[in-house]
Amino acid sequence: MMENKEITALKDNQLKDKLMDLRKEQMNLRFQKATGQMENPNRWREVRKSIAQLKTEETARAVSTAK
Repeated sequence: MMENKEITALKDNQLKDKLMDLRKEQMNLRFQKATGQMENPNRWREVRKSIAQLKTEETARAVSTAK
């Protein structure tokens, strides 16, 4: 998981890239889970939380620029 300081320090395009990478990883983990090859089940939770943190920051930036 990323620290809040790290997330706020990211630029907009870096934030979107990181979000895309995590979504791809989430998809890979989903396939691993379905086939029974998942080595680290805790990683699923970490990826979900990281995606939520990034989406929260993305929304906060959108709201602050809309004002």
